[in-house]
Amino acid sequence: MDATGDDRTPRSPHTPTRHHTRTGILLSTAAALITAAVPASATPPTAAPTPDPAPVVLDCFSKPQVRPDEYLLACGDGNNRLVDLHWNTWNQKTATATGTDMVNDCRPYCAAGHFRPYPVTVTLSHPQPWPDHPGTQRFTTIRLLYTHTTPTPTPKDVTYKLVYDTPDTP
Repeated sequence: MDATGDDRTPRSPHTPTRHHTRTGILLSTAAALITAAVPASATPPTAAPTPDPAPVVLDCFSKPQVRPDEYLLACGDGNNRLVDLHWNTWNQKTATATGTDMVNDCRPYCAAGHFRPYPVTVTLSHPQPWPDHPGTQRFTTIRLLYTHTTPTPTPKDVTYKLVYDTPDTP
C-alpha cells in the first residue's frame, strides 16, 4: 500500500492503461476491416481520355478560328461578311450561330454599293482532317438560313463549300 492508502502498484508513464489498450485494439480492428474491404487486385482510377479538340473554321488566310465574332464569306472582294455571331453550339460535328449577313448590294456597282443586313442562322458542318495539321479537323461546309428577307438572288437556305484546296503543282 502506498502513502495514499491505494494498494495499486505505481505505473510508469509509458505503461498502457486499460483505456489505451482498448482504443488500440479498436483501431487495429478498423484497419484490418478496411484492408479486407479493398481487393488486392484493385487498380488505381485512370483519368478520362482527353476528347479530341473541336473542329476549327478557316478564315480567308487559312488561320484556324473557333467561335469567331465575324466571318468573311467573300474573301476576294469583302462584299459578304457574317457579323455579330453568337454561337449556340460548337462540337465535334457541327457549330451553330445566329448573326447578321452583311451583303453589298453592288448597286449601281460594288464600289458604290451599300451593305445591307440580313438576319441569318449559320451552321458549320462536315468536319474533315486539315491536311498538314495532324489531329486537327476543319469544318468544310457552311449553311446560311435567312430568317427574314434574303439578298437578291440568294435562296432562303443556301450551303457553301468552305474548302478551297489548291492542287499540288509538280
